[in-house]
Amino acid sequence: MTQSMSGRGGSGRGYGLHHHHHSALCCLSAAPPLPGDATPTLPLAPDPTAAAAAASGAAVAVEGVLHKWTNYGRGWRERWFSLRDGVLSYSKIRAGAGAGAAEEDGEVRLIGSRVGGARHTEKPTGVVSLKVSAFRESKSDDRRFYIFSPTKTLHLKTDSKDDRVVWIEALILARSVYSLRSLSGRVTFVQCDVSISTTRLRDRMHQEGLNENLIQDCEQIVLSEFSSYRKQLKRRYEDYLSLFGSCRHNFEEGKDESITQGELTRNDFSSSRHGNFSEYSTTESDEFEKNDGGELTCEEETPFFDSVDYFIESNNRSSTMLSGQEVVDTQTQDSSDRLPQIRRRTRLPEPTEKEKGISLWSIIKDSVGKDLTRVCLPVYFNEPLSSLQKCFEDLEYSYLLDQAYQYGKMGNSLMRILKVAAFAVSGYASSVARPCKPFNPLLGETYEADYPDRGVRFFAEKVSHHPMLIACHCEGKGWKFWGDSNLKSKFWGQSIQVEPVGILTVEFDDGEIFQWNKVTTTIHNLILGKLYCSHHGTMHIKGNRQYSCKLKFKEPSLLDRNPRLVQGFVEDNDGNKASFLIGKWDESMYYSNSDSFKVRSADQLKGASLLWEKNKPAPNPTRYNLSSFAITLNELTPGLQEKLPPTDSRLRPDQRHLENGEYEKANAEKLRLERRQRMSTKLQDNGWKPRWFEQDTDDGTYRYKGGYWETREKGRWDGCLDIFGEFSET
Repeated sequence: MTQSMSGRGGSGRGYGLHHHHHSALCCLSAAPPLPGDATPTLPLAPDPTAAAAAASGAAVAVEGVLHKWTNYGRGWRERWFSLRDGVLSYSKIRAGAGAGAAEEDGEVRLIGSRVGGARHTEKPTGVVSLKVSAFRESKSDDRRFYIFSPTKTLHLKTDSKDDRVVWIEALILARSVYSLRSLSGRVTFVQCDVSISTTRLRDRMHQEGLNENLIQDCEQIVLSEFSSYRKQLKRRYEDYLSLFGSCRHNFEEGKDESITQGELTRNDFSSSRHGNFSEYSTTESDEFEKNDGGELTCEEETPFFDSVDYFIESNNRSSTMLSGQEVVDTQTQDSSDRLPQIRRRTRLPEPTEKEKGISLWSIIKDSVGKDLTRVCLPVYFNEPLSSLQKCFEDLEYSYLLDQAYQYGKMGNSLMRILKVAAFAVSGYASSVARPCKPFNPLLGETYEADYPDRGVRFFAEKVSHHPMLIACHCEGKGWKFWGDSNLKSKFWGQSIQVEPVGILTVEFDDGEIFQWNKVTTTIHNLILGKLYCSHHGTMHIKGNRQYSCKLKFKEPSLLDRNPRLVQGFVEDNDGNKASFLIGKWDESMYYSNSDSFKVRSADQLKGASLLWEKNKPAPNPTRYNLSSFAITLNELTPGLQEKLPPTDSRLRPDQRHLENGEYEKANAEKLRLERRQRMSTKLQDNGWKPRWFEQDTDDGTYRYKGGYWETREKGRWDGCLDIFGEFSET
């Protein structure tokens, strides 16, 4: 492997990296030597194998200045990059002359002609592990190259073409050395260059006039205690290695797959020479080069995401330990009490027609200031999902409510509301880069979702046409979720603002209830620029017992350094803050119970724990950019169609034609159904009532009255209107 990698540059040099004591990964792979049992003045004998392994790559490091793309507001910025022990870290450069290289043990090789005048901050702003990263050169610029990791993409540029060649060689060789040495599973307890001496103790005791027998007894006590302490450290060290081995296995299985099927596949990696995925390639797709830098953010401006300890993340993904109790992630729990897992599709059907382009402005230019739900748009602006199905998409991470239920059963009310808060945020994760709107349901349209593999059963119905109201109800493992929603939208020329009206409720089987409101959504750049959405406002999660939560979704600005930021806190009934939350609605959420927890403090986030993390993107998202979960929502699995009522969204013809890529048929059906929908107001005025939901006389909300699943079991849908069929006004 090393020979193949070094063949490109012919240098055969190996490089490593040290993480500046920033993560637990370094503490394990480069742990300090621990003392062992020894005579008072003799040094411990080093382990030859371990010493050779430690010396194979740790002595050489590579450092230098690289230009890193941040965002369109800040552009390219110089950063000091350091490559040690298989980890690439970078930090900001301070003004003023000084030594460019950090004072580290071992040989340091500097790359570039301008490193002598650069001074960098002591703590890295970002860290990338080469074990789970890939890199490649730009095809259009001979000074640029890219590094892909499971959490970020670094766009880098050197001062010269030769410098890029040297950096690429260093990355390849450092990754090879580190993979072979540090991650081979043969890590040993290194004992070298450690001596234990009691000379100072003996001299001090002689000064006090103590006799030799007493001095020897004290000396033996010290050595015995030290030996016992050393054994405890060794056991702890071995425990960490065991944890590292299990985490590394899970990390490689999950994150490597995420890279290969996500970033690497999407960016057309063509080389697969070494490791489990392509780690280096000089080929590059036109699409990637065209969009180069277009969706990048400035990672160093949100250091709390980069510097979170890997072991904290990995450990919290699999389980969370609080108050001596363990809650296992219910995503991985045995589902033997449920039906066998259903095989669901992973991609939409291939389109049968070529899609036609159409100007959005030509359709909506006369609707400025109006409610956009009343504007009829061609099918080209829709995605093959209805608003009823979008309601269920908010429950993609329903396992968070499963965990919340388990925490409450164990008496941990704080972790319960933290998981509920994470669930409330997770519903927005799938809205990134979704350029199309869902279909507006017809009056009386329904949607069911029975997912026994997830332990949830969901049902929704459109209960009112004007105002447009959707009511839903879901049952999970120890909890029920329900709500109704009325979306009020306004079109302002360059953007659409959507104000959700309604309350969402989760009730656990033990009687604890949480209610919250959704925040405002704005869709930007309808006319010019890249279309994107933002969520902003304050979300209040109110509980009926001990805790409540307040979350602030940050409103975006032109030069936003923390886009999509969510932060908040949990407080008890007396107003005392019990925990703090921070994250991004499209990535992950963390919490900390520390009073000094701050947004921009990377050090504080070392003590933060992961609550929720977004799933990896779908390998075949299509132009609609649907998640893997969303792709399954409109699927007609074998035998399902015969069980569905005639009102189910899956049977809606315009939506089905759009999914199949039959655009002309879809548009014709959409126009037909919209003509029929205009009769809904008259139908509603004549006393039409929803079949499966009823309105509460106290607060006006709609609650599920039951009977749907029982009727489905019998297969008798008498009284259900054929709302998608032909309609006559007579």
